[in-house]
Amino acid sequence: MKMFRKGLKGVVAVETKVASVDGEKGRLTYRGYDVGELTKTLTFEEAAFLLWYGELPTDREVKKCIQKIKDNRALSPLQWEVLQALPRDMSLMDVIRTLISLEGDQTYSGPPTVEQAIKLTAVIPTIIAHRTRLLANKDVVHPELQLSHVENYLYMLTGKKPLIAHVQALETYMILTMEHGMNASTFAARVTASTESDIVSSIVTAIGTMKGPLHGGAPTGVIALLEELKVSNDRKKTIKHKILSGEKLMGFGHRVYKTVDPRAEALKEKLLSMQVEDSWLHFAIEVEKEVVTILAELKPDRKLYTNVEFYATAIMRALSMDPTLFTPTFTAARMVGWTAHILEQAEDNVIFRPQSTYVGSEK
Repeated sequence: MKMFRKGLKGVVAVETKVASVDGEKGRLTYRGYDVGELTKTLTFEEAAFLLWYGELPTDREVKKCIQKIKDNRALSPLQWEVLQALPRDMSLMDVIRTLISLEGDQTYSGPPTVEQAIKLTAVIPTIIAHRTRLLANKDVVHPELQLSHVENYLYMLTGKKPLIAHVQALETYMILTMEHGMNASTFAARVTASTESDIVSSIVTAIGTMKGPLHGGAPTGVIALLEELKVSNDRKKTIKHKILSGEKLMGFGHRVYKTVDPRAEALKEKLLSMQVEDSWLHFAIEVEKEVVTILAELKPDRKLYTNVEFYATAIMRALSMDPTLFTPTFTAARMVGWTAHILEQAEDNVIFRPQSTYVGSEK
């Protein structure tokens, strides 16, 4: 008999050494290391090295990795030409997908390599920052080789050297969202990679999947929720009405986690440690307490808690980042996880070919 699971829920399609997501215990590990602990000790580059190579780097190894990232930040002449020619109403995710496609030359033929993964990871922030400044009719800010990956991203967006607290907050978010098991975009990337297509094609597949509002677009929904609650005369009444009417509360609940999302907890801890007064942050914390309490009261069997998108929104707002940058920034972080999975798929490849059950009529 063929077993059918809608959305492949609960079906194991891959054995992986990249990461583990334990939804029952609320635990996420990269290569066996608890991700909450990693954010306290590792930089973005060190965490990326761990996912790509499978082990923590030595000082010498991480310096080489950092240098390779810095060397690959600039757009190619063709990418720069196309970027300027793209329609202004084209979404940022579509722009990223298009410019990454232009990477697909002969240097990406053959089996995927870590060097290719580094190059793709390095160029994403530049694409995002250059497009953002062009749309704002500002001069583009070229990559600064003396800055770290995350620090350089913020610098290219604003033209100013960012505050250390802001760099640390965004770096925490980007490490936490680098990888998350067999999510939709990672699975899509591995499916493409399983055909022995090139790494650029696999990444373009992932970017197209990330663009969907049920995956990478969730933080935008959190903003809409918080803004509505901010002007509500009775927050608790509004929250209860939404829950009882069956409306989905963006930023709460997760398909995998049946307890607290460990990434949300790590982000919340980082935000609370930032020595800055941020009214938006304090409001988000108040809303979290109210929603979790009401959810426990009205839906005691659902186990719905804050997910990573909720505090990701607080991070972005604290950094004064436009909502259009949320999913692209998520993409810049997840590039590491996608490429780590593509590399792993190539090590022991079997093409994905699930079956389907015909439910139409017989003629």
